[in-house]
Amino acid sequence: MPAVRYLCLRIGHGLLVLLGVSLLSFLLAAAAPGTFADELRLDPRVSPETIATLQARYGANRPVAEQYVLWLRSIGRGEFGFSVIYNGPVGPLLWPRVRNTLLLTVPATVFAWLIAVPIGAWAAAGRGGWLDRSTTAVTTALAGIPEIVLGVGLLFIAVRTGYFPTGGMTSLDFDDLAPWQKMRDVVSHFFLPVAALALISLPVLVRHVRASLGEVLRAPFIQAARAAGVPERRLLFRHALRVGANPLISLAGLSAAGLLSASLVIETIMSWPGLGPLMLDAVLARDLHVVVAAATCSTVLLIAGNLCADGLLYLADPRIRIGRFS
Repeated sequence: MPAVRYLCLRIGHGLLVLLGVSLLSFLLAAAAPGTFADELRLDPRVSPETIATLQARYGANRPVAEQYVLWLRSIGRGEFGFSVIYNGPVGPLLWPRVRNTLLLTVPATVFAWLIAVPIGAWAAAGRGGWLDRSTTAVTTALAGIPEIVLGVGLLFIAVRTGYFPTGGMTSLDFDDLAPWQKMRDVVSHFFLPVAALALISLPVLVRHVRASLGEVLRAPFIQAARAAGVPERRLLFRHALRVGANPLISLAGLSAAGLLSASLVIETIMSWPGLGPLMLDAVLARDLHVVVAAATCSTVLLIAGNLCADGLLYLADPRIRIGRFS
């Protein structure tokens, strides 16, 4: 079937990318100066025998190529290597962090698109008007704010107003709360990081929606429909948006990459227990397997987002089905 061939091809490309990213991450992390043993030797409480045992279990005394093969084998067992910091397999550390990262990125992606599509559409419809100029000015200013400055600014507002928690995922008395109070507590904690991620991706999305619909609105069939008295709202969201959806669907997959990288920064700033703080702690402690596993998980999420975008593009654009996989 053409759909199966298309899906297998995209999955094959994704697996090659995943293998390349894991290999490069492993080589770069292994080539960094210093190892975890150097840090442990500075602690007089750690004996040389303990360090030797950790090196043997970690595989640090073997060639880099052999270390990488052993790490790949550990993936089949769900371990993803061995963590020196946590003294155990990396896999059980990753799954809660991946869940927490998705808990931020998925709502942020949805909110950003729900805001960007109508704003970009109305800006494209009123090109050159006050709404278009205002949208351009706001998105340009927002795009120029660094991620770390935006995160710190939102934390400053939260501290001054007291409306939102300023860090973490739950309150200290979370275990004592009722079920609905626990849900409310988590939502109140994730509001700021989700808002930060949505604001980070919003300028790019608005500009692409505006550009895509701007070209479609100048098409002859749109001009004819407008002359026939089709309402502007229906013209925008039922006809123009459907025709200009292809580049926006492709952008959805690409925006997942930018949002995922931004989430690593926002998570660290706002103490959200996701992949970001885990990777930062692992880099500082030179915990090789945790660094590579976290980078690989981030790549898996990126590839999954691109696969979803490719699937939607396959369904939306018949030229892909007819031209190459028929």
